[in-house]
Amino acid sequence: MNRRDFLALTSAAVVHGAFARAQETGTARAAADRWPHFRGTPSLTGVSASGISENPKLAWAWEGGDGFDSSPAIVDGVVYIGAATGEVIAIGLEDGKLRWRRKVGESIGESSPAVAGGRVYIGDLDGVAHALDAADGTSVWTFKTRSEIKSSPVPSGELLLLGSYDGSLYAFGAADGKPRWTFATQNYVHGVPAILDGVAHFAGCDALFHAVRVSDGEESYQTPATAYTGASVAIADGTAYFGTYSNQFIALDLAKRAVKWTYEHPTRRFPYYSSAAVSGGLVVVGGRDRMVHGLDAATGAEKWTLMTRARIDSSPVISGNRAFVGTSDGRVLAVLLDSGEIAWEHMEGAALTSSPALASGRLVIGTTEGRVLCFQ
Repeated sequence: MNRRDFLALTSAAVVHGAFARAQETGTARAAADRWPHFRGTPSLTGVSASGISENPKLAWAWEGGDGFDSSPAIVDGVVYIGAATGEVIAIGLEDGKLRWRRKVGESIGESSPAVAGGRVYIGDLDGVAHALDAADGTSVWTFKTRSEIKSSPVPSGELLLLGSYDGSLYAFGAADGKPRWTFATQNYVHGVPAILDGVAHFAGCDALFHAVRVSDGEESYQTPATAYTGASVAIADGTAYFGTYSNQFIALDLAKRAVKWTYEHPTRRFPYYSSAAVSGGLVVVGGRDRMVHGLDAATGAEKWTLMTRARIDSSPVISGNRAFVGTSDGRVLAVLLDSGEIAWEHMEGAALTSSPALASGRLVIGTTEGRVLCFQ
């Protein structure tokens, strides 16, 4: 193993260990100065320790890349995001200036970068997993799966976990890109695995909830997820939270391996594609019913709903007493957690299906018309 590989593994293990310790106290939060991958923490809670202004202003907007369904990562003052042009793009968080851009495939969809140990990991719609040098975007390794990749990678110690539409969850060596194990499901793996206590948890498009040991890829258990699921699972206080294509939002008790409660809006029944954020006993999730939903984490009781003008596929990020989310009606919203009222909004005009990333007092999100926005 060369020095660069050793440093990559060591740094990834330290970062993952810090998140694991945070999870022991309940809901994990991403560190205030970094958002290293989709949903911020290995348990995918969507919560940041960073604050942000009560009335954020647009600090910069970087234009290019055709469109962004991918969500940003922020590490060491650099924003990383995948573009519809098949490029991975690195932008300075403070100044909005391009650091580098690297063409890796024909197109990148919803797969979002994970950054660990000086490397950027992402999947493309050709089905290729990529590892790039975070400093300049040069390729470190690639691995081709048998179908497109829309899932986002999650580092776990020396491994990198990533799902593919070939129905498999892969564990790669983060240093060399060699598969350590492959776990086969009965349908696409679209969502991102949430990692807790050495186990990867995900609700698949096969309508099953899987718990797979990170160390060797052996299944700890599976239980019905009730329906086809594209959203990623968020885990807090021993419960997994996720929405389904059968228009329901599910809380699953991990210890009992059974559904704890189910939420369905009484009149508006549409699928959930957005992944939930969980904090302070509240679950916040966007729906294709055009609503942002605030649910009691313990009971599933509806605390509030906020109606927008188009579906919400973006996944909310929580900071303090607000949840930030993009909407397909062209807005970035800050929603008060206690009431569901809009505390702030930015009208962009282009749909936002990318999910926000928050670090160092700045919120970053991509638009479907090729702009990366940074608010401070």
